[in-house]
Parts: sequence; C-alpha cells; structure tokens
Amino acid sequence: MAEFFNAFEMSPVPPPGPDAVAPEPFRGIYGMPAFVTIPSDDLPGSVAFWTRRLGFFELFSVPGTLVHLRRWAFQDVLLVAADDVPAQAPAIKCNFACVLPQVDEIAEAVGARPKDTPWNTRDVEVITPERARIVFTAARPLDPASQEARNLAAIGISPPGA
Repeated sequence: MAEFFNAFEMSPVPPPGPDAVAPEPFRGIYGMPAFVTIPSDDLPGSVAFWTRRLGFFELFSVPGTLVHLRRWAFQDVLLVAADDVPAQAPAIKCNFACVLPQVDEIAEAVGARPKDTPWNTRDVEVITPERARIVFTAARPLDPASQEARNLAAIGISPPGA
C-alpha cells in the first residue's frame, strides 16, 4: 500500500473546518505546474465574468490576445482570443478549491445551486460564457461518525488526527 502523508503545508488550501479562511489571492510569479487555457471570443466579457463572479483577478494581459487570471496560488487560467467557442460545454470539468463560504458566494453570483458530494465536499458547477465547465469545491468538516468517514476508512484512508 502506498504511503500517505499530510501535505497541507504544500498547499494553499486550508484544512477543512468551520473556521477555514481562504488564502489571499496570490500575485507572485512562479513556474505554473498546471493551468487551464480557455478560448474566448469576447475577452473583455470573459474577464468581467471571471473577475466579478468567480473571484479571479487579472495577473497580466497581452491586449487582444491573452489574459492571465488567478485566484489562489496554482489556480491559473489563461483566456486566449479565439474566433469562436464551442456551442456546448464539454463533459470535462476543471475544479478549483475554495472554502465553504466561497461556494455559496459563487453559487449566488451565478444563480447556481451547491451540491454536497459523497466524498465530503460541497461543489458548485458553473458554465462560463466560453462554455467551460468549472467546479468550485470545498471540503466539508469531517464528522468521524459520518457515512463519509466510514467510506474513507473502508478504502484505508484515515483523516489527519484520526
């Protein structure tokens, strides 16, 4: 069996809990380990949606060509100018971590409904103006007596501190 370790010290995502606070937006420059590239046929409209409703900020732009957006560290989106975008959202999703209050804020901003999952998160799915399928997900505090805790234990995962 593979070894597991508590790696929250490597992540901007805070441990789940009722007092979890989102980290500040990260404005530093780093080698991006992963990012999403999304074509947009309306860069100004796309930037407005992502910044006003989804909590991203504009890190930099190449006017008329590309806008680099970010929330927390390692949550990077490149909006790139395109002549057209898909007519429908693809099945594939891109997930961004957040804290529980942010799920509700984003859901309200876009008129969506959050959903609790069997793996102990609360998610809200957003279809952006570019028809990207984006999910904002936050861990819920884990009740050791819950079905979610039993599900994790059944596959050999014990939460930190258990």
